[in-house]
Amino acid sequence: MAYRFLSSRIVPPSNRLSRRFIFIFTISLSFMYLCYSILLCSGTIMPNQRLEEHRCVRLKNMGSKKLLQKSHYCTISAKARVISDETRAVSYKLFVWQYCYIADYESNMSDIGTLHVIEILVEIRRMYIKCHRGLMPRTLDSQITMEKTPSYFVTREAPRRISNMSRETKLIVVVRNPVTRAISDYTQTLSKKPDIPSFEELAFKNRSQGMVDTSWNAIRIGMYILHLENWLQYFRLSQIHFVSGERLITDPAGEMGRVQDFLGLKRIITDKHFYFNRTKGFPCLKKPESSSQPRCLGKSKGRTHVQIDQEVIEQLREFYRPFNVKFFEMVGHDFRWD
Repeated sequence: MAYRFLSSRIVPPSNRLSRRFIFIFTISLSFMYLCYSILLCSGTIMPNQRLEEHRCVRLKNMGSKKLLQKSHYCTISAKARVISDETRAVSYKLFVWQYCYIADYESNMSDIGTLHVIEILVEIRRMYIKCHRGLMPRTLDSQITMEKTPSYFVTREAPRRISNMSRETKLIVVVRNPVTRAISDYTQTLSKKPDIPSFEELAFKNRSQGMVDTSWNAIRIGMYILHLENWLQYFRLSQIHFVSGERLITDPAGEMGRVQDFLGLKRIITDKHFYFNRTKGFPCLKKPESSSQPRCLGKSKGRTHVQIDQEVIEQLREFYRPFNVKFFEMVGHDFRWD
């Protein structure tokens, strides 16, 4: 039909060569469309199961950085939304960002029921846990697997997801004076983006009235009690150990000794493993005798903080004080930030 239409409209009947060209061109287009449709359907309806099963496996040795952050490794986003109660039509999406990609399905079916949606959610949880465990290194019973991502503590979804993977996980959180932490956060951001507003502009909605802007991450992260309350919904307080960021600088061996006790390890790391680097302003970790170079913090650590007006610092101390008091009471330890 397409061939007859094109030939009658475009080419005179006498021109056989042109008619033949259009005929071949039309057939080629039809064939390409057919192949494309077959490939698209087979890729969407029947995904390559073998490929999907091994996408996580091949990344086992790549570490597990930022597993729970959105748009990062192994973050699952699932949506089950009822479009119409009358038709019971449900649209859902299942996918894993970047690494450990599972699938990307979209469906709109009139007869899908609640049970089917539950089955989808169960599958999401199974694949999510499999993905996380696949990224962890293999360890013996006598070994401890450790993974570090600073944003876990302030990510709302993190406690539930980690609890689903392992309820017996032990958690170590390094905390410091929230005012100093906010200034340090700003200093680091400023080094990457010199054109950002001043610290005062970002920290306050209205400085004259003392209205702190808690929507700014640098401020909100230091409200430790709010984040801890979220974690205590899924973990016991005895499973969480808080390291003093200040003492980690002044007494690294003592602070690491307490970490070893918390993990049930023999105190192997002692004073002899540290020396103070006056240039960096931080202690460095001495490597074994076979290595001459000690392990110090990177270039992004130990930089000089931006100078902040003392009045601004006092206003932020007043703001954080009630949050700090509740936090100290909750963990049973006064970090003496005032």
